[in-house]
Amino acid sequence: MTTRDFTTSLSASLHPLYPEREAQAIAALVVEHLLGLNALQRMMAAQDHVPPATEAALTPLLARLQAHEPVQYVLGTAHFAGLELEVTPATLIPRPETEELVQVIAQEQRGRTGLRVLDVGTGSGCLAIALAQALPKSHVLAVDISTEALAVARRNAARHAPAVIFEQLDILSGLPAGIAPGTLDVLVSNPPYVRESERPQMRNNVLAWEPATALFVPDEDPLLFYRRLTEVGRELLKLGGSIYFEINEALGPETAALLLEHSYEDVRVLPDMFGKARMVRATRT
Repeated sequence: MTTRDFTTSLSASLHPLYPEREAQAIAALVVEHLLGLNALQRMMAAQDHVPPATEAALTPLLARLQAHEPVQYVLGTAHFAGLELEVTPATLIPRPETEELVQVIAQEQRGRTGLRVLDVGTGSGCLAIALAQALPKSHVLAVDISTEALAVARRNAARHAPAVIFEQLDILSGLPAGIAPGTLDVLVSNPPYVRESERPQMRNNVLAWEPATALFVPDEDPLLFYRRLTEVGRELLKLGGSIYFEINEALGPETAALLLEHSYEDVRVLPDMFGKARMVRATRT
């Protein structure tokens, strides 16, 4: 079987579960992983024959994919902001809109050195690590409540940004020990923001596999984490420091209003590449 046939066959096996383009993308990722190729190398090797051992190695992976397990968990890796990161069911799979949040922060903070950055709810460490690379000579601290997630984040940082510091913390009840009040330049967070009532709109490969504690908030208090984070920002950010959130697209005005109520200025709700309100930024005054 050639590389092209191998990829096409896998895509066809996944098509009953996923839209055609998504099935093709998943198949490409799996084949590249099994053959140790990047996308260009896979295309150039389209007529090469796949070793029988590689064909055999697909069988257990395919069974997991057909059980709706996300391909990133099956392969143990996800790509984010040019980085290959380890992910497990203890961590959310990094999303493209989170990459856009990195881009917004990097653009606004470009040229500044010695920045003190706090990432709350770091998960795989994707935000903290990408910002450490995008903002040279910055001091990045990342916190999470999950011991398992922090273990993954530390392994990712050891590979890509060894200077990032990690701390276990429940942000709803405490403050990071590594930051003195009034010294923080940037506070960033992609906290839980999906309302429980929105569960029926989500796909099974998210609901069954990704950590619910990193996704959901109660309908009666959907801004639970944002309220606490605005308070944390008032405590830790220096005057002129910035706060950045990934948000629920349905709650942009409410999130912005919360920041204004806490006396932040230059509050802006920002769209993602699809025009959806997915980010908020503000300045501590």
